[in-house]
Amino acid sequence: MRIPRVGPPGVGVRRAGVAVLYLLGLSGLALTAIWLAVRLTPLQTVSAAGQTVEVGATSPDWRLSGPGELDLFGQSLPTVAVFTGPIRPRLQLTHITENRQMAQLLQSGDHQQLSVVGHRLATGWVHYGAGETAVAVGVVVLALLAWTGLRRMPLRRALTVLACGVALVTAVNAIGFYLLASQTPGALRHVRSLADLVGRSPTAAVPKAHGPALTNVEAVVLGDSTAAGTGNRPLPNPAALDSACHRSEDAYARVLARTNHWNVLNLACSGATVRDGILGLQIRGGTVVPPQLAEAQRATRASAVIVSVGANDVGWADLVRLCAKARSCDDKASTAFFQRRLSRVALDYSDLLKRLTALPQHPKVLVNEYYDPFGRNLVCLRGEGLTSDKVRVLRDRLSALNDVLRQGATAPGVKSVRPDFSGHGLCSDQPYVQGPTGQAPLHPTAGGELAIAVADQYALS
Repeated sequence: MRIPRVGPPGVGVRRAGVAVLYLLGLSGLALTAIWLAVRLTPLQTVSAAGQTVEVGATSPDWRLSGPGELDLFGQSLPTVAVFTGPIRPRLQLTHITENRQMAQLLQSGDHQQLSVVGHRLATGWVHYGAGETAVAVGVVVLALLAWTGLRRMPLRRALTVLACGVALVTAVNAIGFYLLASQTPGALRHVRSLADLVGRSPTAAVPKAHGPALTNVEAVVLGDSTAAGTGNRPLPNPAALDSACHRSEDAYARVLARTNHWNVLNLACSGATVRDGILGLQIRGGTVVPPQLAEAQRATRASAVIVSVGANDVGWADLVRLCAKARSCDDKASTAFFQRRLSRVALDYSDLLKRLTALPQHPKVLVNEYYDPFGRNLVCLRGEGLTSDKVRVLRDRLSALNDVLRQGATAPGVKSVRPDFSGHGLCSDQPYVQGPTGQAPLHPTAGGELAIAVADQYALS
């Protein structure tokens, strides 16, 4: 009788433990590879109805459903649509997508053409998933080749480890993309426009202004107190709206008019935002200011429209006052407030540009970015509570707003303009910015308005 061989006590337990460790290690590697692959895999570009969208995926999380992500002018916005699965779509738009072609399709109700947008988004998602899987497999293979090589593992065993790793990451990816997120392609097929992704803007249709066409106007200025020239010389014989909006004789609109011998219609109003001022009514004291764009529509032959807007939309003045009084300016509360406002600006700004580019005379549209009011010398701000660290935070936020303005101004006929205030900051010998004791602190002086006019004149030329 042959007596069976019995291994040393505990060998089976140790082998099982090693197998469990291998499995845990490979699982961790697979999850890490997927996390990296989502960041490394190129987005899939799809085009339909004159729109171009790049399709990718958000960073995986442990939730089994949630919104996707839309990148609009550098701002991340949650989608209205909710997607299943831990991996959800990320759509990137760098241009205005609701163009004239899309508007015509929406008005005509051509559902067959509109559905092409969603179908191509769904196809892009599937192709991205395949590409992401390939990248994840590549990451796992490289990591395991390095590990098995360092351990000088026998070839047969190394191949087994590689095969297990590839099979595991492929299975995890299949579960994440094609099982748990199986409804994502169907949800994307229902997308027909930007509004389907992030909801419609609450701004109503801009009404037509009463009165005859202003056929002698060559250019129109829309915007806030920067464009109104607030804090400088008042207009001679101002109308009621001029006084209510604090429009100035030194405003850059007036400089452009004198330089070019143009009739420039300055509709800018202090306190205006995209929603309340340009696209909608604005209340200034007891005066109702008509929507600036409605009035601009009367200038049927204007060849240029210049826009200065965004600071009031993000609450810039409130942020500066809060920053001056607080111990620091980058606390979580004010940062969250600013980010929420900036995300809304991206949507409203997209709506505004869509309407401006749809004007029948097809004017050239200039969007003025905001100047740096502070400059290098900050000595005059010591008594105002603004330290160099606080000013750095404010500069970063102003830069973020300018990024949105610049990235949005990429459609044909639209251009962003950055005025140069270098050497003329708040505390310089010849400031282009009104100081803390001025009528409108941090707003341009007459020299600052001239600098903005120079930048606009160069862009128009």
